[in-house]
Amino acid sequence: MGRLVCVSNRISLPRKSAAPGGLAVGILSALKRTGGVWFGWGGDTTEQDPPTEPDIHIRDGVTYATIELRQSEYELYYNGYSNDLLWPLFHYFLRGMRYSNEERDAYESVNRSFAQKLSPLLQPQDLIWVHDYHLIPLGRLLREAGVKRPLGFFLHIPFPNIEMLRVLPTYAELLRDLTHYDVIGFQTENDLKGFHSGIEHLFGAEAIRSDGRIRVGDRVLRAEVFPIGVDVDSMQAEAIAAMETDVVKRMIDSLMSRSLMIGVDRLDYSKGLVERFSAYQQFLETYPDNIGRITYIQIAPLSRTDVRAYADIRKALEQAAGRTNGRFADTDWTPIRYLNRNFPHGTLSGFLRAANVGVVTPLRDGMNLVAKEFVAAQDIDNPGVLILSTLAGAARELGSALLVNPYDTRAVSHAMQTALSMPLAERRERHMAMLEVVKRNDISSWTNRFVEALEASQRDQSRPRVLAS
Repeated sequence: MGRLVCVSNRISLPRKSAAPGGLAVGILSALKRTGGVWFGWGGDTTEQDPPTEPDIHIRDGVTYATIELRQSEYELYYNGYSNDLLWPLFHYFLRGMRYSNEERDAYESVNRSFAQKLSPLLQPQDLIWVHDYHLIPLGRLLREAGVKRPLGFFLHIPFPNIEMLRVLPTYAELLRDLTHYDVIGFQTENDLKGFHSGIEHLFGAEAIRSDGRIRVGDRVLRAEVFPIGVDVDSMQAEAIAAMETDVVKRMIDSLMSRSLMIGVDRLDYSKGLVERFSAYQQFLETYPDNIGRITYIQIAPLSRTDVRAYADIRKALEQAAGRTNGRFADTDWTPIRYLNRNFPHGTLSGFLRAANVGVVTPLRDGMNLVAKEFVAAQDIDNPGVLILSTLAGAARELGSALLVNPYDTRAVSHAMQTALSMPLAERRERHMAMLEVVKRNDISSWTNRFVEALEASQRDQSRPRVLAS
């Protein structure tokens, strides 16, 4: 195969002191195999016209090409259209959505800038893989720039049904933009069905062929499910090593032999943190024997602080934690430790391994890798229990978790009690079933399957077009 060129909204140059996590693990392993390119915004903005050429760095055989964005456009494109419109819409939160033509124009303009600065870097045999909702129009704009190479797009967040998507004034343009890619990847079958509903609405049911491929005009594209995973071996090794570090030992010592319940979520209204805090308070009310015997640590690093909705959620969580602590705390015990800060990935893996219960209860999530990391980090001889939202993509794979509706605080509080009282044999059985799935659908499997689909689309292009279904 030729080079793999990955494109994402934001990239960071690797640092020796920080191991890559999440998406970076899979992308970097694939890029290193092909000597590929990772292209995206480097984090700098300017009040002037940005440089016309990317800043190039080569590390371990991977080329990092970063661009600058104009500050005014960044605000409208990222904080505005991407996160005040597409993010809430795709997560089914209409109350948090607002549409602006000015923001839509900035979204198009930034994507055009990506296309203009990426095109000169491309080589004849490249495979191009675009990531996430910030860059949906990029495929069309690359085609307009003359790029004929296979283009892939992976959506990390949910894709809504057409009845939700039609709320967007430009929904038809969004769907047409997606059809310029050769391979479109989704986290779950539900997301794929949502996309199919949009294709049927716009192009007719006959656009979806019997083999699952989609024909629009003279183009045939693949739309498939590629559930993203984690690096299981690395996560297990990190978690074991972290248990010997001072910070994890101090955390464990501070529990004073109490059980540990943990949540690790970016501070976002889609993560269901307010509902989770309410469920924990109801758990203490309903099962008072746990008072003074359990500590709930919620790690929620700040995100998108310029978006008003995120300031609101932070205030609501601080008030909820204060109410619970004010009601139940004692001189030597705090029910909730709520931390608005980040920790190194290795430290977090140690926290997850030490936990008796992991709580992952988003109101809607494309996948949620914390759920999979919790499973990977556990001690197989004495594993903790995962409480998982049925509205997270991970619930399609981790059926042996305690599955809950995050809006049902009574059910979540009952699951907390069930998790804490679960016998060891059942904990082991549930954990082993989930670990097998997490290993089978790990991060390497995800990247390999998507790249193979891109390569297959390249072979499809070289065959004569067959227009019959």
